Amino acid sequence: MHSERFRALLDSVRYEVLPAKATLDKVLAHVPHDVVVTVTASPVKGLEPTLDLATRLSAHGYSVVPHVPARLLRDDAHLADVVHRLREAGVDDVFVPAGDADPPAGPYEGALPLLRHLAELGSPFARVGITGYPERHPLIDDDITIQAMWDKHAHATYIVSNLCFDSRVLGEWVTRVRRRDVTLPVHVGVAGPVERTKLLAMAAKIGVGESTRFLARHASWFVRFAAPGGYAPERLLRRSAPVLTAPSAAVAGLHLFTFNQIAETERWRRGMLERLDGC
Repeated sequence: MHSERFRALLDSVRYEVLPAKATLDKVLAHVPHDVVVTVTASPVKGLEPTLDLATRLSAHGYSVVPHVPARLLRDDAHLADVVHRLREAGVDDVFVPAGDADPPAGPYEGALPLLRHLAELGSPFARVGITGYPERHPLIDDDITIQAMWDKHAHATYIVSNLCFDSRVLGEWVTRVRRRDVTLPVHVGVAGPVERTKLLAMAAKIGVGESTRFLARHASWFVRFAAPGGYAPERLLRRSAPVLTAPSAAVAGLHLFTFNQIAETERWRRGMLERLDGC
């Protein structure tokens, strides 16, 4: 592994957190201010908890990236209010997925129409992220998801990849994206050092189709993954190192899914940086 290049990826890390009651205190206690914090949005709870936490984190000096799923927006007035609140809070970076609300709350079926409307509003955010799917989306064909990135790339500034547990799949996906002439920098999505059963339950809900099907077909691999010590983010990252550190891949950093195990994630990152320093 190219330690200097990999250290740069760890230094430009993003932590994805869930807007729960204890999240603010956890972030304040454990996350340095040079770490970007992204805040998810739930089709059950709606956007309000996301906006509230993003505003509070920004007030504490964090660079915060709220998720603004297209299918959670009720109408153009709702979008205008969301934009106003976030800009008032000093937020200049948003992540725009389609979202899982079914049916959608308003006119936006997917991310592209929302991205176009933001452009019509004068592109109020300096940075806009879109989703990439290294593994199969449960409802959308691979070629369609990569084509969608091409369609959206003119309105975005970076891509965040969904969870992936397979270094080979990750490498092939990055190659395919670049072959489509999608040149946006990629933040590679990796599960942090979370409790295993919680990780598997969450992964099944957010579209990591190939991994969960693979685990179902390979019981011994499932046992290794679910058992303490079975999954280690460092192992996945080391196997993915040729892709992550290749200049042609344009990987901008790591997007760590914390599942709100925030202290554990930061402790792991610090430990890995220390090990890199010792190389």
